[in-house]
Parts: sequence; structure tokens; C-alpha cells
Amino acid sequence: MSGETNLDELIRSMSAALNDGLYVFATVAPDHKPLTITPRMMFQEADGTTYILLKSEAESLGLSYEFPCRMITLNIHSALDAVGFIARIATELAKHDMGVNPVSGFFHDHLFVPDGRQHDALAVLKNMSNR
Repeated sequence: MSGETNLDELIRSMSAALNDGLYVFATVAPDHKPLTITPRMMFQEADGTTYILLKSEAESLGLSYEFPCRMITLNIHSALDAVGFIARIATELAKHDMGVNPVSGFFHDHLFVPDGRQHDALAVLKNMSNR
């Protein structure tokens, strides 16, 4: 398995980068034909397919959406089986009254935080890595 598993090293070595764009979460019914877009993420559930995509794309497609948010990428290659990394981050953000929707890719973890709170989240993450 590749990637870092040591929780203290993950926290200490992470850096956070704010990505451009205002993202939203949208869903389409299970029987709906897949959208011809390239979302940041697509996840199929029994209840429908969830898309994380730019707000402008959702609006141009006429999709209802929720949770306008900003995407922060954690620039540390965390192992997919790393224990407690996202839990520690979510707990720290919760202490600052901030919800987060994390998505783990093969190489990096990405945090979708409420629009307008992205700089607060970046400050929390920086503080965590400096401790």
C-alpha cells in the first residue's frame, strides 16, 4: 500500500491548497441517464447518483443543488487505510462550528467546506500542521 499511514506525520506534513471554483452537490434519480459532464466526483447510491460539480455547471444543466462549497486539497499522499486522519481534521473543524464533506482520492484527500468559510478552514488546517 502506498501513502503515509502515520497520523502524526500526516498532520505535521500536510499543506492545504484552495482550488478555484464554487462547487455544489446535486443528485439525479437512479433511472436518469448519466450526465455528459466531468464532475469533480460522482458516486452512485441506491437512491440516485451524487455529483459534485461547479455551481455554474449545475445551473446550466437545470439541476437542483445544495451546499455551495469550496474545495481544499490536502497536499500529503495519505494511504487509503490511514487511520484517523480525516476524523482528526473533521473534529478540529467541528470545534470551529464548520461542517465538512471529505472525499478521498487515491493520492490526496479533499475537503468541501461551506462557501465563505474556506479561509477559516485553511487557518485551522495550518494551525494543526504547525502544532
